[in-house]
Amino acid sequence: MKTTVQDLQRRLIALGFPLPKFGPDGDFGAESIAAINNALDELAMWRDVGEKEAAKGAPLAILDIAGTGSTTVAGARANLDLGQPIPADWMPDAKISRIIFHWTAGQNKASDLDREHYHILIEGDGKLVRGKPSIALNSEPKTKAGYAAHTLNCNTGSIGVSLCGMAGAVESPFNPGKQPITRMQWEALTSVLAQLCKRYSIPVDRKTVLSHAEVQPTLKITQKGKWDISRLPFDPSIQGAIAIGDQMRAMVKSRL
Repeated sequence: MKTTVQDLQRRLIALGFPLPKFGPDGDFGAESIAAINNALDELAMWRDVGEKEAAKGAPLAILDIAGTGSTTVAGARANLDLGQPIPADWMPDAKISRIIFHWTAGQNKASDLDREHYHILIEGDGKLVRGKPSIALNSEPKTKAGYAAHTLNCNTGSIGVSLCGMAGAVESPFNPGKQPITRMQWEALTSVLAQLCKRYSIPVDRKTVLSHAEVQPTLKITQKGKWDISRLPFDPSIQGAIAIGDQMRAMVKSRL
């Protein structure tokens, strides 16, 4: 069983690497990454001291900080339980070339309308909801009746995954509205995309795992002003569809 984010955070705190702002909140954010880096720095220092001093036990406690023996943040992230598994029957046999991720522009809970347009939805608390269309209906070489119509002129061979939220959001000046997407959804999306890539043998690059907002500049398919996902309400430091897409792709690669 993989270590959960909260397990990791509690272990960091117990070993003297605090998360003063958010504590063990279950989000693998900047505080957790900084705490892991501090622990790894201390581990490196203990290794330099040598095996005699290492026998005191501190390095072993630090090395086991994520319950995996990982010596990198990427490794710790990859060995954390950051999302629920996708049931096997949600992923039928199909010829799939890409995954496009969106936000619903609705509430943080999946509506019946949301479920008609996407294969998998992620609610505000990270819970996965199955869309009504089967992934098999979007299989290449041609979509079948009842397919998930999630991306204009780009549905054949494409799985549609969407984060529930962003009702009333405004692009400029940016306002996420009263139902913003959450960091928990973002982390869950990492797990969902990794599982789908593995199931359908999809390589992770800008043309195969991308947001709706990246479709027009990357695939040259007009999308009528769609801007999901070009801003993250929980992380204003990163802006722009490509930059955010690159962040997600790096996270998916680390999971794989």
